[in-house]
Amino acid sequence: MTDIRIANAPCSWGTLEFEGLSGERIAYQQMLDELRDTGYVGTELGDWGYMPTAPTILSTELARRNLAMVGAFVPVALKNPDAHAAGEADALKVARLLAAVAHDRQRPFVILADANGTDPLRTQHAGRVTPEMGLSPAEWKTFAQGAERIARTVLGETGLPTAFHHHCGGYVETPEEIARFLDMADPDLLGLVFDTGHYLYGSGSVDGRLVLDGLDRFGERILHVHFKDCQPQIAEQARTEGWDYFAAVQHGVFCELGLGRVPFAAIAEWLHLRSYRGWIVVEQDVLPGMGSPKASAQRNRTYLRTIGL
Repeated sequence: MTDIRIANAPCSWGTLEFEGLSGERIAYQQMLDELRDTGYVGTELGDWGYMPTAPTILSTELARRNLAMVGAFVPVALKNPDAHAAGEADALKVARLLAAVAHDRQRPFVILADANGTDPLRTQHAGRVTPEMGLSPAEWKTFAQGAERIARTVLGETGLPTAFHHHCGGYVETPEEIARFLDMADPDLLGLVFDTGHYLYGSGSVDGRLVLDGLDRFGERILHVHFKDCQPQIAEQARTEGWDYFAAVQHGVFCELGLGRVPFAAIAEWLHLRSYRGWIVVEQDVLPGMGSPKASAQRNRTYLRTIGL
């Protein structure tokens, strides 16, 4: 599996895309140093402004650590047509930075997502969404058209691909919602970021075999992979006690790799058999100030080596 490279992301150090989170953030220089020192060879960008936004400075920071820029998360409230123009501008701003620092063998991705964690209903019911909480047919059309608009502009202006990230706390969370979105979105414009932990928690189950089912179901659209684990006891407690998305994250629903129910060895084999040549990005979502990010990153990297990655 030598053609698969392993990256990590600022979210593993408590830098998440959500507004209003309290806690002291780890400086990007420390995060990049620790990411490199624990054995990763690429990073995602994180929130706009967390890392330098001047291409020359960002390129220098990456080069001095021999790191590649893998992609950047861009959240947009896609069900709201009034948000599409601003989302397009944000995505293009990010894409131009990614394109300017790209010098690796694979182009970085714009990782488009819903504005997760902003809708009270979906935030409150993350991990236990029912069909009646979903988008209406008209909203689905608006959602898909907005995503296509953004991806089309990014591709035309920068040449970079866009991959959509299904995510708990947003309007594309469950397997059926992922299927609905992909059926509506142009495959020439939008691929899929397959996130193992979000897929399992978003399925409403703790049966890790469902993740393999998802890979089989959506494999042709997968452009990018996030490795995240899901702790079954915490997931079930979150559902039983009605925790919202942020409470579940705070309690550690996304645990270190190998401590939950995601079958990573089988997933690695799946990727190998299908000649996957992209990135695996380790993401252990933590809130600012939680845990010991460098130690967790080291344990996660060590675990991946035990399964041949």
